[in-house]
Amino acid sequence: MHVRTKKLTTIAMLSAVAFVVMAVGRIPVVLFLKYDPKDVIIVIGGFLFGPLASFVIAALVAFLELFTFSDTGVIGFIMNILSSCSFACPAAWIYKKKHNLHGAAIGLLAGCLSMAVVMISWNYIIAPIYMGYPREAVAELLLPAFLPFNLLKGGLNAAITFLLYKPVVTALRKTRLIDEAHARAEKKNKPAIVLVSALLFTTCIFFMLVLKDLV
Repeated sequence: MHVRTKKLTTIAMLSAVAFVVMAVGRIPVVLFLKYDPKDVIIVIGGFLFGPLASFVIAALVAFLELFTFSDTGVIGFIMNILSSCSFACPAAWIYKKKHNLHGAAIGLLAGCLSMAVVMISWNYIIAPIYMGYPREAVAELLLPAFLPFNLLKGGLNAAITFLLYKPVVTALRKTRLIDEAHARAEKKNKPAIVLVSALLFTTCIFFMLVLKDLV
């Protein structure tokens, strides 16, 4: 019971952190699309406790956003859950199967691609309702606007999560979800993690500036 209580408390804490990050960190990018780093917290929750935890955190944050900062109503609530879960849940599932640096990298890459595909599909379905545009007009925006935005969002989230990978491993070790051998192995990769994260983050920021000028 103590372990379950500790897990629920941690998930609640991560949900609160993700909500605060969403509230203070929203950045307009293109059209009505905004970036915020809440998915970083959501995927960390998944790394700690599995993909179901990512879903729970994503749903809680989206629910709180619906009644506070959201100007998109129920549609935004649905899209927020879809976006966060399509990124965090595949990443957490893969990492659950492979608890090491490569598993994290593969999981985050899979999350980026999954989110891009899922959100392209759902934007095609829902965006005409929200934007009041004909579906043909929305279809013309899928490749030049929606796809780059979701790839950009996924890339930034992956870069930040990758940078925080070592603290995540430490947390996993302290909760005995991984063994000491895994933790020692990951410490050796710190310079590579920082370098890859910095390169990916810089590339995404440059891409964000270009996208704002193009669309």
